[in-house]
Amino acid sequence: MTFLHAIIIAVLQGATELFPVSSLGHAVILPRLLGWNVDQKAPDFLPFLVVLHLGTATALLAYFWRDWFGFAKAVLGLGDAETVRRERKIFWLICAATLPAVVIGGGLEHKLRGAFGAPTLAAAFLIVNGVILFVGDKMRHAGSRALDQVGFGAALAIGACQALALIPGISRSGATMVGGVLAGLTHKDAARFSFLLATPVIAGAGVLEVPKMLHAATPIAYDPTMVVTAGVVAGAAAYASVAALMHYFKKNEIEALKPFAYYCWAAGVLALIVMR
Repeated sequence: MTFLHAIIIAVLQGATELFPVSSLGHAVILPRLLGWNVDQKAPDFLPFLVVLHLGTATALLAYFWRDWFGFAKAVLGLGDAETVRRERKIFWLICAATLPAVVIGGGLEHKLRGAFGAPTLAAAFLIVNGVILFVGDKMRHAGSRALDQVGFGAALAIGACQALALIPGISRSGATMVGGVLAGLTHKDAARFSFLLATPVIAGAGVLEVPKMLHAATPIAYDPTMVVTAGVVAGAAAYASVAALMHYFKKNEIEALKPFAYYCWAAGVLALIVMR
């Protein structure tokens, strides 16, 4: 992988990680489409993607720092009673929704590692991702509820949806947004919950994978400067993406996920045709 390849993948990952279009799917498909000599099944490739995700997690923390600061205050009991109750509830919902990804991800990660380097499979599941977004928008509740009114059972279900992103082509943010709107949230609140939920999951993946990369028996072939630079670039792209998406969902409530579904269908079909 060249330095230019790494930067392009970083921009793509940072921009698509939070859009409901599967950043991992794009990272797997793009090198194949452009004919890059990148071995996606090499031991180096997954840790490289994890570093990009760490950049994304940092961007999320930077964007939502007020939320996390509010959660910390609420856990310590600082503030008025109603604010403490609301912020504590949202914090515990995030904790509950994180559990399925930890349990399911830990059990299936090694079985699904081979799919990380399968562009055709990723393109096919990108089409499936479009179906999930389209159907989810069609099935959403007419009314809406505040985030702190969501039950813990619904939070666990949203967290289980997140585990679908272990399959390249299925979007983590897309699956959790669909779970959120089906639970009665507005698109804006569903996106906010999805992005808040992404932070511990993405950061947790980094905590597990980066030490493996640093202490691997076989030295990582990628230039450390290239990897770190790519992580910073991914973080910058992710910050811009989350800002744009929160503005979009604030302005668009009706069938807001459908444009992303159309994109996934077009991109998936085009990729399958080109890679034949």
